[in-house]
Amino acid sequence: MTAMFVNLPVTDLERAKAFYTAIGFTINPQFSDHNAACVVVEDGHSYFMILVRDYFQTFTDLPIGDPAVNPSVSTAIFHDSKDAVDKAVADGLAAGGSEPRPASDYGFMYQRQLTDPDGNVLEFGWMDPVAAEQGPEAYTDQRA
Repeated sequence: MTAMFVNLPVTDLERAKAFYTAIGFTINPQFSDHNAACVVVEDGHSYFMILVRDYFQTFTDLPIGDPAVNPSVSTAIFHDSKDAVDKAVADGLAAGGSEPRPASDYGFMYQRQLTDPDGNVLEFGWMDPVAAEQGPEAYTDQRA
């Protein structure tokens, strides 16, 4: 089985852990310490490793950018409903995140952007099951 780990630099590990648990994820304590925490997005498949900046720097010789100023990645997470998307964003806003742009509703797909307190960009979305399986045109044909 393939698993994906997205490494994100953070300035305050405890604040980041509070943010990510507020939006519905859990922390795996077996892979967490004073330098990093493993955020379980989907157990067995998808994880964030939130790493304090000094520790993150040990993984590269290149300088680490500030995601609040120069984002270099946007991680999309899709939910089963628009309401679940709205709840994740509302919970993230309450936990110190920000929403830099309004929601986008394309009919077959709904998306909202949320940045964590460090500026890392998360996209929360929902897609109509027909469009997800057969493409946006199938959704349009179904509505005609």
